Amino acid sequence: MSKKLYNTIINGGNGDIKLFSNRFQVEFECWDDFENSDLRDLWHSNPDIHRILRDSISLDEARDFLYDYLARRERWIFEVDNKLHPLEKANIRECIRVFRSILAPINELRTGHSSLYYLWKLAVENENALPQPISRGFILEFIHLFRGVVGLSHIYSPTGICKEDLPHFSRHKGRKAAILRSEVLDREGEIIESYINRYPSGMEPAVVRKRKDNRDRILRYFDSTIESWNNYHWHLEHVIREEKTLSNLVDLTDIEKEGIRIAVQNKIPFGVTPYYASLMDKESSRIWDHQIRSQVIPPLDYSRIMAEHKADRTSAFDFMGEVDTSPVDLVTRRYPKIAIFKPYNTCSQICVYCQRNWEVQEVLSPGALAPPDQQDAALTWFEEHPTITEVLITGGDPALMEDSQIDYILSRFAAIEHIKRIRFATRTPVVLPFRITDDFVDILARYHQPGRREVAVVTHIEHVYEATPEAMAAVQRIRRKGLAVYNQVVFTMENSRRFELVALRRLLRLIGVESYYTFNTKGKAETRAYRVPIARLLQERKEEARLMPGLTRTDEAVFNVPRMGKNHLRAAQDRRLVMIRPDGRRIYEFHPWEKNLLPVDIYFNYVDVSIWDYLKELDRRGEDITKYRTIWYYF
Repeated sequence: MSKKLYNTIINGGNGDIKLFSNRFQVEFECWDDFENSDLRDLWHSNPDIHRILRDSISLDEARDFLYDYLARRERWIFEVDNKLHPLEKANIRECIRVFRSILAPINELRTGHSSLYYLWKLAVENENALPQPISRGFILEFIHLFRGVVGLSHIYSPTGICKEDLPHFSRHKGRKAAILRSEVLDREGEIIESYINRYPSGMEPAVVRKRKDNRDRILRYFDSTIESWNNYHWHLEHVIREEKTLSNLVDLTDIEKEGIRIAVQNKIPFGVTPYYASLMDKESSRIWDHQIRSQVIPPLDYSRIMAEHKADRTSAFDFMGEVDTSPVDLVTRRYPKIAIFKPYNTCSQICVYCQRNWEVQEVLSPGALAPPDQQDAALTWFEEHPTITEVLITGGDPALMEDSQIDYILSRFAAIEHIKRIRFATRTPVVLPFRITDDFVDILARYHQPGRREVAVVTHIEHVYEATPEAMAAVQRIRRKGLAVYNQVVFTMENSRRFELVALRRLLRLIGVESYYTFNTKGKAETRAYRVPIARLLQERKEEARLMPGLTRTDEAVFNVPRMGKNHLRAAQDRRLVMIRPDGRRIYEFHPWEKNLLPVDIYFNYVDVSIWDYLKELDRRGEDITKYRTIWYYF
């Protein structure tokens, strides 16, 4: 990566960023060589810390002096003659808290890393004395942290100094103040709209026309008619399962073809419905359909890692530890009042980053439906646990079961007095909207009894480019029966640009879907191309979602902690940044939902994506990364 990009990150830049070609497949670099000038930037960011490290004769002495230094900085915040803005002072306190955590010997022991050791060695000797190389990501983390503890974060001012100056409208009162403030808000609103308008949706007339052409081309290929297209059974019969068919319908790059071929050869689930294929652009640039393709076309790394572990998928890829939270077959339980029921363990197509990719055998697997006796045993388990008042029926995609099977399962749950809500999870409104038939909706509605029991649908729309008139029609068919439709979105590389999720949330409300959860991508090796730093999701919530009206920002940002459940990322007290690895990746400690209730284990050593690597990938895709410069201060 160029020195120009590095300077842009540490200096704020002028927005003059070279636009790189929009390629998707990329080998993420764990180690990135840095130059002597990078060290100069590090020590210039805080000369006091440099002197402490350089003059310490041992690691323990450096630690003690740094603890004393941080204590003095914290007292300095509250001195009367300190003219820094209160918000900058708040950031100083947060940086000091994080720095202390990184210095803690217990965190060095638990993580097997010592950021302090590397900093000390760099100060007293040089990078050649280190036992292993360090990355620019490591250097950048500490440049920002060193600046942060002295109030030079550059968050509020390009110079790095933010004094107690107030916006000009705050110097006035009454109507004049209101008009001046409104003008500022108008400018903010224009900026927001300019971002949102970068992301065309599947509802726009030009996109609708293009997809009609795609549909007609696919129908010609399969020698079928429009009547077939509107029949979901036809799509299930023509699911695209290999590279040759898909490449006859849309242009594929050589890397895309290879990823699919390796997946198919090694029986790694791959499949695309004809409808979803029609959402892909004919050309392979991924400029607009990047999320669509990335959803189902496995990256090369993914296919290779999955192929390597095809014999031990359960142990290698059960990142969420579902085998440890399953009291009976088909049931997962992590909370007091709700449990998951999984009667059907396949889908009409497979999301590459699915957290259950370890147990899905193949697309539309003939043996996907659990045997009746296994289902009945699980249903009996729900009957015997009256503390459970809610069930999530998921899989796989349970909407692919026959109507009679869905009816039977819902009737069994409806007969359980203590079940007050049934959530039905399905991605069919997005990948196969024709499945949402009147008969299907009538079955769901039959068991929805206001005041007694709610039936709700939970779907998974990832991007505005996925939202189509057909998807909206499916959603509205459900809504007209009085059922709510919620959305769970996974925060990935493909929807993490500025205001990209804001555009989705706003459109979801317009088509009748309520945003529910935003999941941070999991730490699974095979899906590393999708992963986004926790800091970016925190930044998105604060600097983008927060700017929208309440009903457009009502979802919850969560990290699904293995074996434990959802950790609400807005609750900063439920996680701690405990270390920075030499490769620039942060290590977090997560606390369970039971905190303050039960003394259960915490989750140590979650290794996040390097912020530096993430910004490099954004730059490669043509993003102005100066717009993301505050990301370093989201811990």
